[in-house]
Amino acid sequence: MAHSRSAKKRIRQNAKHRARNRWRLRTMRSAIKEFHQALAHGTVEEAQKALHAAQKAIDRTAQKGVIHRNQAARRMSRLSAKLAAKQAAS
Repeated sequence: MAHSRSAKKRIRQNAKHRARNRWRLRTMRSAIKEFHQALAHGTVEEAQKALHAAQKAIDRTAQKGVIHRNQAARRMSRLSAKLAAKQAAS
């Protein structure tokens, strides 16, 4: 258990940051799931809109340092490749 005021403050800050980071991850994952749903059941235009929203969420999560920028680039690349495959198939 922390005794000093600064250590207690650090514990409070860590809890807030952790909650905010978990919210950012959850938001990003939800956007990715919505893209997959649009890709599977919607039109190509809906999938493009969902891809844009997902890429925005991924990029924002990486900017905040929740995920690594290389992981963000990899995720966005994979989503773009799935959309390109769907466009090529149709």
